[in-house]
Amino acid sequence: MESAVSARVVAGNRRLRPRRLSGALFVHVVLLLFLIVALFPFYTIVLTSLKDNQQIVKGAFALPESWRWENYVQAWTQARFSTYFRSSVIVVVPVVIVSTFLSLLTGYAFGRMRFPLRRTLFFVFLLGIMVPLEALIIPLYYNLRAIGLVDTYWALILPQIGMSVAFGTFWMYGAFAEVPRDLEDAAIVDGCDSWQALWRILLPAVLPAVMAMMVLFFVWTWNDFLMALVLVSSENLRTLPLGLAFFQGRYTTNVPLTAAGATIVALPVIVMYLLFQRQFIRGVTSGAVQG
Repeated sequence: MESAVSARVVAGNRRLRPRRLSGALFVHVVLLLFLIVALFPFYTIVLTSLKDNQQIVKGAFALPESWRWENYVQAWTQARFSTYFRSSVIVVVPVVIVSTFLSLLTGYAFGRMRFPLRRTLFFVFLLGIMVPLEALIIPLYYNLRAIGLVDTYWALILPQIGMSVAFGTFWMYGAFAEVPRDLEDAAIVDGCDSWQALWRILLPAVLPAVMAMMVLFFVWTWNDFLMALVLVSSENLRTLPLGLAFFQGRYTTNVPLTAAGATIVALPVIVMYLLFQRQFIRGVTSGAVQG
């Protein structure tokens, strides 16, 4: 009797295995197609940046006959990308650091604490996500001009921190809310206060979510174009996306040079994602709850 049952189980597993393999194969094929669609534009830009105009006319998708790496040197020097790169770093670094720190505090407060007007204040933070930047840029310009911050780095840093904290509060609220409360209770029993419980117990548990949030802050701030266009007029304060726009207008007919500039602007974002891709995926897919 037992041998007959075992034989049926084995036969069933053999019938299920091809179905599972075919399903997994289908999923991988679909993901591969999406990967090709996502990477193809960047592939064409990089390929174009290594050609000259004559080679582009012959074939846009063909490999270069001669690899013109000097296009990157020319784009970097003629477009003053070194100045724009410095401005982007000056803006991005404080935005990511300050926004992450404040988002940790607000997310912890809303996710783990109970205090008056908690729900109301949380919805106030959510307004920073729901209201688009295009609706805020004009009053933001006049408010910053009234306090003398237009055409300064602060005009780019402070609004970015405000919008990033609005999203970061919502992001970290979800991450902290999923951590079992027993961990915090055990820490308090062992003598930790709320501040120590946050940094010693809860922060390691939500670290993937924090890393994913930092990557998002970096990408959004680095790629921002509208605020730099409206709030900054000095050339020395332009960030890379804004500098690329002016460079493109100056070298409209030189497509390889423009493609080289676009690759330079996009490269830090790609490197940032490649360095933290594992933490980013864990933070997005699992809610950063470990164990």
